[in-house]
Amino acid sequence: MPPDIRIVVADDHLVVRTGFAALLDTQPDFTVVGTASDGAQALRICSDLCPHVVLMDVRMPGMDGITATRELTGAQPGSTRVLILTTFDLDHYVYDALCAGASGFLLKDVTAETLFEAVRVVARGDALLAPNVTRRLIAEFARVRPQAQDTPVPELGTLTTRETQVLRLMARGLSNAEIAGRLVITEETVKTHVSRILAKLKLRDRTQAVILAYETGLIVPQARRPAPDGGPGPAEPL
Repeated sequence: MPPDIRIVVADDHLVVRTGFAALLDTQPDFTVVGTASDGAQALRICSDLCPHVVLMDVRMPGMDGITATRELTGAQPGSTRVLILTTFDLDHYVYDALCAGASGFLLKDVTAETLFEAVRVVARGDALLAPNVTRRLIAEFARVRPQAQDTPVPELGTLTTRETQVLRLMARGLSNAEIAGRLVITEETVKTHVSRILAKLKLRDRTQAVILAYETGLIVPQARRPAPDGGPGPAEPL
């Protein structure tokens, strides 16, 4: 039998962290080894118990989730992976948390099945990028942040034409299956391209690749269309 996935839940709201912990403990392959009410406590627990996955809230008193994520992923690269907990209105700190080393994010109203799958995906070393939310999240924060510095990334020049196409589609929020359909190749071929992209660019996971694509200007967020009634319109397709 594979070892249990060891989990820590960090959130300053007691109901939230105990609720997530209780839900996760219903799975036979999960073990919640601790809960934390702030980032500093999360770091202490992770140092003592070495969990595989931390569910990390962003806004907590004392040390926030971004700082805790940066320290955790910097001190123990690859050993503990972080899933950010955010609200439906796209927390303005989530982009910074992803840059700090988080492997993905979950909405706080996530379904149980999605929560379980997300933890398993991250625990096995993959990044969690839900296309229907990620394209909004990354594009919006890239739009409101300062323009990319046009700092060249030499490794981008090592990508083949096909690998560059795959990276652009990844950054637009497409899944492997969607990329395969768009380029008329197999999903296995897409996975091979993604692995080579990460290796060439010296990136940890898919999340970092998406961030790099926006920050280097490889992908430029498109403006929102005005709604017919004059209110804010939907985002342009990415």
